[in-house]
Amino acid sequence: MSDHIHDASCDHDHNHEDDIFIVTDQDGVEHEMVMVYTFEANDRAYAVLLDRNDMEADGVIFRIDEEDGEAFLASIEDEEEWDRVVQIYNEIVEEQEQQ
Repeated sequence: MSDHIHDASCDHDHNHEDDIFIVTDQDGVEHEMVMVYTFEANDRAYAVLLDRNDMEADGVIFRIDEEDGEAFLASIEDEEEWDRVVQIYNEIVEEQEQQ
């Protein structure tokens, strides 16, 4: 999926050091990503990650899956799931901006 959204709810005073993940993009380039937000949609957990070296860049949403008690990040390949998750996340961001 090429659609990315920016996480407007990130608290920049929050210490992200413990939430760093190495993510390899489609070109095989590794990026240090920081988990800045998690949310649930349809009984599944999702995480928003930002590039640690470019916090102003668009964020990326991953699904949080579990296998054998271990959590890991998974790309959202299903277009219908992606559209639903982005819509829910955008609603969360809108709510937070109105507060």
